[in-house]
Amino acid sequence: MASPAFATYPSLKDRTVFITGGASGIGATFVQAFHDQGAKAAFVDLDETAGQALAGKLGQNAWFRRCDVTDAEALQVAIDEAAKALGPITVLINNVANDTRQDPAKVTAEVWRKGLAVNLDPAFIASTAVYPMMKAAGGGSIVNLSSINAILAPGELPTYSAAKGAINALSKSLARAWGVDRIRVNALSPGWVITPRQLELWLTPQAEADWEKLTALKDRILPEDIARAALFLASDDSRMMTGQNLIVDAGRT
Repeated sequence: MASPAFATYPSLKDRTVFITGGASGIGATFVQAFHDQGAKAAFVDLDETAGQALAGKLGQNAWFRRCDVTDAEALQVAIDEAAKALGPITVLINNVANDTRQDPAKVTAEVWRKGLAVNLDPAFIASTAVYPMMKAAGGGSIVNLSSINAILAPGELPTYSAAKGAINALSKSLARAWGVDRIRVNALSPGWVITPRQLELWLTPQAEADWEKLTALKDRILPEDIARAALFLASDDSRMMTGQNLIVDAGRT
């Protein structure tokens, strides 16, 4: 089998993209992928060391700020600063999340609220922050990272699964509200993406074998596979797609 050749999207060149949780994992792959397309990539993360390193590697048209996305005001300020530095944001990738395993019986009200504060709230706060500039620009694309766990809802991920289910509903709601402004809002649902975090914490030979029994495609899902789907949803190639949930899970669901 020949090596695959992947698409270039001319419509993404020079667009300003804002990505939450962009310093590592899938988020860093998003930043790299959009930058490679000629877009201006702004991103935020709590990990200042990794964020600065990535921005330094990319150089021109990359912008990073340390930001706690659970602080709504700080996230709004970061979005405004990114727009001042790189131009109005017309692509938003709501990527940030935390999939720490939990025992539902031990999840306190405080832990529940903190889980939603990182897995759900930033998607709404960032979307409403970029809305005025997307409307003024004549349109834009918002991609909200969901998960197949919104459908499968494993028992050890109650807060995460609930938040991702809400992300799907939020995407449809905003798509209907903002379609008149040519702002498209879609969800992107990965399956089990093999990141350094997964390799460190949860990927064992047995877990991977069990996963492969449930999938149609037996190759590992990589961050690059999710980034390529995000590029498509952000580009004009998907101009008539909105309110949808694009699943990239090797045929698991």
